Amino acid sequence: MLVSFRALSRGAAAASLCALTACSQPAPPPPAIELLITNARIIDGTGAPAREGGVAVSGGRITDVFDPAAATAAASRATRVIDAKGRVVAPGFIDMHSHSDMPLVTDGRAHSKIRQGVTTEVIGESGSIAPQAAATETQPWTDFAGYFGLLEKQGIAVNLISYVGLGTAREMVIGNDNRPPTADELKKMQDLVTASMQQGAAGVSTGLIYPPNAFATLDELVALSTPAAAMGGRYASHLRHDGKKLRDGIGEAIAIGERAKIPVHVFHVKVTGQANFGRMKEVVELVEAARGRGVKVTADIYPYIASSTSLTATLPQWVMDGGADRMVERLSDRATRARVRRDMEDPDAEWDNRYQSAGTWANVQLAAIGRTRGVATTDDSPNRRYEGMRVADAAKAAGKDPFDFVFDLLVATRGSVACVYFIMSEDDVKLALTQPWVAIGSDGSALSIEGPLRSGVPHPRNFGTFPRVLGKYVREEKVIPLEDAVRKMTSLPADTLQLPDRGTIAAGKWADLVIFNPAEVRDTATFENPFSYPQGIDTVVVNGTVVLDEGTHTGAKPGKVLRHATAQPGH
Repeated sequence: MLVSFRALSRGAAAASLCALTACSQPAPPPPAIELLITNARIIDGTGAPAREGGVAVSGGRITDVFDPAAATAAASRATRVIDAKGRVVAPGFIDMHSHSDMPLVTDGRAHSKIRQGVTTEVIGESGSIAPQAAATETQPWTDFAGYFGLLEKQGIAVNLISYVGLGTAREMVIGNDNRPPTADELKKMQDLVTASMQQGAAGVSTGLIYPPNAFATLDELVALSTPAAAMGGRYASHLRHDGKKLRDGIGEAIAIGERAKIPVHVFHVKVTGQANFGRMKEVVELVEAARGRGVKVTADIYPYIASSTSLTATLPQWVMDGGADRMVERLSDRATRARVRRDMEDPDAEWDNRYQSAGTWANVQLAAIGRTRGVATTDDSPNRRYEGMRVADAAKAAGKDPFDFVFDLLVATRGSVACVYFIMSEDDVKLALTQPWVAIGSDGSALSIEGPLRSGVPHPRNFGTFPRVLGKYVREEKVIPLEDAVRKMTSLPADTLQLPDRGTIAAGKWADLVIFNPAEVRDTATFENPFSYPQGIDTVVVNGTVVLDEGTHTGAKPGKVLRHATAQPGH
């Protein structure tokens, strides 16, 4: 017993000595900070009220979120300090619907998106950038592995996510014919979906007003969504109907979600055609009912009453059966033209008719004629003098009937004409904006006010979507609160896209950040002059690197390809 007591005493003494020695050692210095934002009004993306403080960044991630006093104290150990001067610091915005597939190959700096505060883009609607049958000079890849690898080699300013388009899969296997797939063809399309998901695609997408995707039935879409569902992906869709038959359009997307057991996302939710104005409440009711049944349904919206798509969207779909060559052949025949016009003027047509949505050629503006989105071109077609004009005015200037003008233009360009369609109501846009499951998406591309990515007279959403929400619909019209608008641009899309380490400001998250002045932020791009950067968005950080520095693009390209979790090693 005496031995045990003495041993215990010696142990206690040693412990006391160690404790005293430890206490005498100086505490390790706090870690250095690569970037510190101080004097900020932090809106963290969750929808919570703004709070004052600072944000510390190191190694590409947020390391601390400080109160004002702690932020001031931390300044001495920061390599760089950005004084927000009371401006808002928010998570970087996530563009839920983008067409930057090729523009990012042409110029990875993503000017028009970075300057809106966008730090992540989602591409791949219906006609995705991959897969493709063979590599070309402008598209030197055949699959997503090749495309993603090229972007990583060249560098991009924004993070990137892509769907695999079911229109692309159909064209790869069946071509442009309007017919159902054989069992073997369906299996080949499913294999393309699986391979694309293994290479990092986030799910499948459709554009159901665009042939050949428009030729797909509900059963086909369910069959092609099922392998994506099994791999944790989602189904995203430009609906088949958003006008007179809008209930059918929403219903089809929900049915795919229920049957394939896959989350559903609706691109640019909208109601088109003056006769349908006010029917957004029906869309809301259908989505809310589906969500109440446990179907995961979300959507995005752009804050404009005009859409933009091809001039071919005014044609009956049978004209596009077989592809561009067959379209040109049909529109070159006078008798067939008469039939096409009759179908276009039929208000009870089964297909979603963008001419009927517009109601008149005066509501259709020519945006780009004979141009390929995101690809530099030296072609100076004489028809380009009509870019920026309404079809009615352009036809008058050409001395032609508007329908003949349209048919001649489509023949001359093989269908390569983009238009802006004024077809929606402000009240419907506002109602959609207030829904908690509706995020923000531009449906636009990463363009520039100079260089090869300045061409035509495109929709201003390419330059103004996010600042327009913050300026017009938050500050001026008070449709939604600022904190909720930020949530719709950050944590809501991050949750939808399964990005747990982005979309909010918290320690450990990737440092995608935007600094903006809520009293000054606004869009400046218009339908007449779309090539204009917004005001009030000053600084943008992507993965911890400053890309927009007090209004100046640094040229940095720290963006990452965000492959889906099912991507296999090596892809």
